[in-house]
Amino acid sequence: MKTLLAVLLIALLPTLSFAAEHGADLESVDIDVSDKAALQEGAQTFVNYCMGCHSARFQRYERVADDLGITHDRMLEKLAPAGAKIGDHMTIGMQPADAKNWFGAVPPDLTLVARVRGTDWLYGYLRAFYEDPTRPWGVNNRISPNVAMPNVLEGLQGRQRLGCREAQRLDGGEKHTDPTLSHEACDQLVIVPGTGALTEAQFDDKVKNLVTFLAYSANPDKLQHQRIGTYVLLYLAVLFILAYLLKREFWKDIH
Repeated sequence: MKTLLAVLLIALLPTLSFAAEHGADLESVDIDVSDKAALQEGAQTFVNYCMGCHSARFQRYERVADDLGITHDRMLEKLAPAGAKIGDHMTIGMQPADAKNWFGAVPPDLTLVARVRGTDWLYGYLRAFYEDPTRPWGVNNRISPNVAMPNVLEGLQGRQRLGCREAQRLDGGEKHTDPTLSHEACDQLVIVPGTGALTEAQFDDKVKNLVTFLAYSANPDKLQHQRIGTYVLLYLAVLFILAYLLKREFWKDIH
């Protein structure tokens, strides 16, 4: 028994370490891969902002179009690059050697990133870029320090810096700055007003939809598996009832 507990503890160490490192920074996000509107917007964001560097080479445009309720013609017109065929994989034209030269490392394929990192990590990571002039691209990331990629969503979110948020109190439903309240530590992410195309809430929704698409991409058969699982459980429930009634029928004369 002690040996089994030791093995389980060793197996859990990477998970516990990851939680300890990022748990305070990660915000839980509720992802619904059955929301086709969210998936469609997430796919559009992925193609427009991520596929310049990151591929999703285990996905095909045709499969994505069918699962997300997008016609093949619209997929080729709006989301696929010029000259692509509906059956093509979602790959990019950037060569690995060029990518390594520009970024210092080849940008990873993102098909399975939600399975590897988790949706909470992705949601936090995409919202955690901040200005850092010491970095090659002028940005760093609270979730992944010394990140090698630029903040491609900066135009939507706005420029974000590390700073202090004003301590505030509520009076009659209105917020007022209160110097008597202690300030939060000056390591909070603060968006420079007027530098982004979206409000903070709008940007959070866009990132959530992008993460929803990445979650679908990592496991496109999830909904089908859930439906099959429901049918199997219903079948077993009916089988159990029939088996119980049959058992009663066989044993009623014995007693």
